[in-house]
Amino acid sequence: MIGKALASTDHPVMAHIVPMRRCNLSCAYCNEYDDFSPPVPLEVMYERIEKLHSLGTNIITISGGEPLLHPELDSIIARIRRCGIIEGMITNGYLLTAERIQRLNKAGLDHLQISIDNVKPDDISKKSLKVLDKKLQVLARYAEFHVNINSVVGGGVHNPQDALVIGRRALELGFTSTIGIIHDGDGQLKPLKPEEREVYLEMKKFEKTNYSRFNHFQEAIAHGRPNDWRCRAGARYLYICENGLVHYCSQQRGYPAVPLKDYSVDDIRREFLTEKSCAPHCTVSCVHQISYIDHWRAPQSAVALTANVDAHSGELVQIE
Repeated sequence: MIGKALASTDHPVMAHIVPMRRCNLSCAYCNEYDDFSPPVPLEVMYERIEKLHSLGTNIITISGGEPLLHPELDSIIARIRRCGIIEGMITNGYLLTAERIQRLNKAGLDHLQISIDNVKPDDISKKSLKVLDKKLQVLARYAEFHVNINSVVGGGVHNPQDALVIGRRALELGFTSTIGIIHDGDGQLKPLKPEEREVYLEMKKFEKTNYSRFNHFQEAIAHGRPNDWRCRAGARYLYICENGLVHYCSQQRGYPAVPLKDYSVDDIRREFLTEKSCAPHCTVSCVHQISYIDHWRAPQSAVALTANVDAHSGELVQIE
């Protein structure tokens, strides 16, 4: 995957795709769900997967909402794997059972991430270790795919020390452990308090180092400092909403808002070279990691103008 990415910049490395906007939870900090949307029809999902395949996408991660609510999720995963694409999923874990995990094994799931926000449920989040620990034990027993447990700090989480408890439990069960910072509604950094910063930096020691300089990037985030980097969203990373529009990420929905069926190499090349004004204080980790592959090349310009359709209003906007 890295070799292909280094050889050419004309294809996405990762795409997030949403088959289900509805969620069975309503965490106070989350802006990525509703409680009424129907599942995207299976044939429509197949068309989007084939389009991502034709663009040369290496990884597709299914997110939501809660993807396990989609009645034909196994077929979606299997189609991604038949295209030879690495397949992952982000879930709240509530709907996992031994039988469901075995079906995910059979479908070919490569990796799964569960975000756990606290040790005991509270008014901010019900994604707690107390509720989910038995689910994690079942995952440890039956899952044939990689499992990562992500905990968080910031955003009103009452006890930052909970993240350390969650991380240690994940490692104890044989999973990997990561930590993120809860961002505001635009995906921008909320400065961490001293205790939150200490927990964040301690948790980063649990993670495997994938890039020699990436921990320096995360350290700046923890201290509330801007990062000077080249966000390749819309090019190397695509976020496809339930309506089939391509967005920069889950927190910048509305840009560029081009239908995936019409997305082309020209769109990829344009967004690869377009500077994103939200980048300095961005906390969207998957975009950081994918973009960092190309940190050494192709300076970006803020002067390129792109006509876009706002996903919410349907009006043309100009991004500068």
